Amino acid sequence: MLCSVFVEPSQDGWIVRGDFTESPLAFTTGARAEQAARELSHRLAEAGEPVVLDIRLRNGSRAGRFLFPPYGGAPAAAMALRA
Repeated sequence: MLCSVFVEPSQDGWIVRGDFTESPLAFTTGARAEQAARELSHRLAEAGEPVVLDIRLRNGSRAGRFLFPPYGGAPAAAMALRA
């Protein structure tokens, strides 16, 4: 099943939310939020789940969208694809 992960601005900074948890993860900077979202996406892909990471700018426009195909622990296959 496809997992979705989002990086979005919030009132106090930035949040990472998605199918993986009920409450979002909060960060003070967008860079830290994006780094955490990428790490999470890699871990989910390593566990065999395909992941789409959607990153938003402060104004709400899309900064990037990436697909992390499942790779089941084969490090040579660990690569995000721009979607």
